[in-house]
Amino acid sequence: VHGQYTDGKFNPKFITTVGIDFREKRLVYRPNRPDGVSGRGQRIHLQLWDTAGQERFRSLTTAFFRDAMGFLLLFDLTSEQSFLNVRNWMSQLQIHAYCESPDVVLCGNKSDLEGQRVVQEGDAKRLAGKYGAPYFETSAANGANVGPAVESLLGLIMKRMERCVDGPHACTPDGPAERPPQPAGRCGC
Repeated sequence: VHGQYTDGKFNPKFITTVGIDFREKRLVYRPNRPDGVSGRGQRIHLQLWDTAGQERFRSLTTAFFRDAMGFLLLFDLTSEQSFLNVRNWMSQLQIHAYCESPDVVLCGNKSDLEGQRVVQEGDAKRLAGKYGAPYFETSAANGANVGPAVESLLGLIMKRMERCVDGPHACTPDGPAERPPQPAGRCGC
């Protein structure tokens, strides 16, 4: 998915990530104001880290969670086990991320393989709702919803950063919450 977003390309010979893969993209982020008009553009240097989803790499990949500002959590729409692992990954994110409630967008990938689908959209939406995460059905092969999913995550991150500027206790996803004081220079997320 990250290759589709950064380069607009899909490699059908891509082998499942072993360890970590990294891509980056520079863009101008324009938030939509409540009146529907785009706000002033802000230059963003987006870094996308693709970590291995297999259990055997979990100790390696969770080390990267603490410095990430947000997460696209992908599962395979053609694999029930992949979908069942989402709860496990959400738990790992809550334990290892920079805060207890990191910004997450849940993506059911391989939406182009409709005939092989085993995870129903309603089930995935319910799970995403349980975690308060937006849900997108994406396709790395044809690019469907890849851009909107990343842009949704970017919007969540930017809103959190704006709240951090407003004050250290404004950094939780749902607004102010009681948090212990944070070391200088860190947002109290």
